[in-house]
Amino acid sequence: MSRALTAVAERRRKGRTPFRQRRRLAERISALGVEMDMVRPEEVMHHVVEAVENGRSLCIANHNAHSVYLSQRDLEFAAFYSTADVIELDSTPIIFFTQLLGLHSRPFHRCTYLDWRAHFWSLAQRNRWRVFYLGGEPGVAACAAERLTQSYPGALISTRHGYFDMTTEGAENEAVLAQIVAARPQILFVGMGMPRQEIWLLRNRDRLPPCVVFSVGAAFDYEAGVQVAAPRWIGRIGFEWLFRLAVDPRRLFHRYCVESWFLLMPAARDIAAAAHAGRLFKRRRPIPLTPRKDGAPA
Repeated sequence: MSRALTAVAERRRKGRTPFRQRRRLAERISALGVEMDMVRPEEVMHHVVEAVENGRSLCIANHNAHSVYLSQRDLEFAAFYSTADVIELDSTPIIFFTQLLGLHSRPFHRCTYLDWRAHFWSLAQRNRWRVFYLGGEPGVAACAAERLTQSYPGALISTRHGYFDMTTEGAENEAVLAQIVAARPQILFVGMGMPRQEIWLLRNRDRLPPCVVFSVGAAFDYEAGVQVAAPRWIGRIGFEWLFRLAVDPRRLFHRYCVESWFLLMPAARDIAAAAHAGRLFKRRRPIPLTPRKDGAPA
């Protein structure tokens, strides 16, 4: 049995926590000048299943320290997040910071492709979802799709590399859109790196078929073995950035060693506001669920 199928079997034996059917009050929080949702990976998958079953569109974005930095400097990139239905938080250090502010974040709210990939592909396998991946260098996505299909043969995966001219109404962009429409995906992964993937989605989302859209960065680079993913325990303790910097220092030095300094000012504003509100260093009580129409908790 492959490693992926073994992980799925182990997860199923653990049992499932009942999914809630409504958002919690104040589930979306604001910190460092951006908004993000405190959701667990399994809750994201619940939203995905519900959207696919109902044939509706859903946009799932994610924030990390790099995206927070970019949001301060690129208005079009920042505008993308106002169109997202769910904004995952892909940064343990930011979770630690929001806990300092007295918000209701917890370590289990860290949420990214690598955190829910096994659950997702298990669902895609069982439900025979049509998945389209746009991104990566030529050949990389196809290699990843081949590997994934070996482990999850029920998933129907189409791919297209991300090296094209994304000028709106340009010939190459039109060809990419036509290929996606022809594939009729229920799930669309866009992995072209920040800010390119978010800007492409902002400009083209209204021309996509109804589907669940994810901005996923290097997801298929990991699946193809082009990039090395950090062990999940390193992410849980907040040092995945250090692992990635050690693996690829030339590409990531500016992101991790320069950009972070530009977050000091918004961080200081948040700390001052939390201190004024009397919630600095205070653990916030659990957020109640939004009640259903019958009065029972969702």
